[in-house]
Amino acid sequence: MDRVILHCDANSFYASVECLYHPELRDRPVAVSGDAQARHGIILTKNQLAKRFGVKTGEAIWQAKQKCPELVCLPPDFSLYVRFSQKMRRIYEQYSPRVESFGLDEAWIDLSNPGVSFADGVRTAGELRARIREELGITVSVGVSFNKIFAKLGSDMKKPDATTAIPRDRFREIVWPLPVGELLFVGPSTRRRLARLNVTTIGDLARCDPALLQRHLGKNGLLLCAYANGEDVSPVMPADERMAIKSIGNSTTPPHDLTCEDDARCIFTLLAESVAARLRAEGLRARCVSISARTTDLVTGSCQCMLARPTSLTGEIAQAALRLFDGRFSGHFPYRSVGLNCSHLTPDDMPVQLDFTGDEERRMHMEQLERSIDDLRRRFGHQVVQRGIVLRDAECARINPVEDHTIHPVPFYAG
Repeated sequence: MDRVILHCDANSFYASVECLYHPELRDRPVAVSGDAQARHGIILTKNQLAKRFGVKTGEAIWQAKQKCPELVCLPPDFSLYVRFSQKMRRIYEQYSPRVESFGLDEAWIDLSNPGVSFADGVRTAGELRARIREELGITVSVGVSFNKIFAKLGSDMKKPDATTAIPRDRFREIVWPLPVGELLFVGPSTRRRLARLNVTTIGDLARCDPALLQRHLGKNGLLLCAYANGEDVSPVMPADERMAIKSIGNSTTPPHDLTCEDDARCIFTLLAESVAARLRAEGLRARCVSISARTTDLVTGSCQCMLARPTSLTGEIAQAALRLFDGRFSGHFPYRSVGLNCSHLTPDDMPVQLDFTGDEERRMHMEQLERSIDDLRRRFGHQVVQRGIVLRDAECARINPVEDHTIHPVPFYAG
């Protein structure tokens, strides 16, 4: 029996919710964007009218307004979007307990049960679209297929407020002619590498020699080839099952460009503090530290390193980040934004080998001290305790890397 899986994607989610609360803007091009004055001036999402002018997610506000001078830009209200996301999920859970969120505005729903046909899935998709439109005032596009990858692909094919079905007996004629970049997990870098192999459509990928793909893309090449051939068998995670955390990170666009190594030390220390605090809160330690940096020309680079021992200490994470920065980025100032990420996570209750030098005992005492600082910040605010290196820059000292960092619930795909 084939599975029946739906993928629901709310159309222009943030902008659609804002237009509900600002009905006077429904017939105008609207975008939800960052704060240009705080140097976070990019488009987060836009409505259909703005799309017609060519406004794109991720571009600068000034670029968007060159295309659409009448564009109305609103600040994001994440608590409002979370509330609508929860309302949608409650509707989804009336049809199946197997609902897996993919960001605030997307979710997979597994309807598979004895007696549930593919046609039943298509009918349910139409019913879901009607209910969300009538009960919440926004629209969703729904993909229906026999696996998660193609269900997601279907929800992207027709927008807004549409159902796209990709049954097993027709997936080749529907899916294979599409550009390979339409397949989930084929990003710009992978698309360029595939293009060098003359793989430009999903069908090309499906028919490509697996050994060739593995040679150029590693295990990921084999996985993408399987996806293109409809061989995704990953489950839709039940509503009460948490996805394993794969990494913890943070990034920021500071109040001014980073122009020297002191600026970099200040910002990476701030980021390391927030990431280390989240590691401790989740009961985790990290073995891998990676950083990214974006120039004022919006060119982004990244690099990573493995640590000798898993850690959740701010100082060790910051030192690793700064070594990476000095080795890769320090000669190319200025930088507009930077990010720090920790991965290869292990539980913090894993046994630790002590040493004769007392270094491991010192690290344990340092972790206890940082947990005490975490408690102080939870009670009195993040900036009740600040490191001296941060205070050298008054503007950066006002950054709150914990409360200013919005974490979107986008689970790592468990394929």
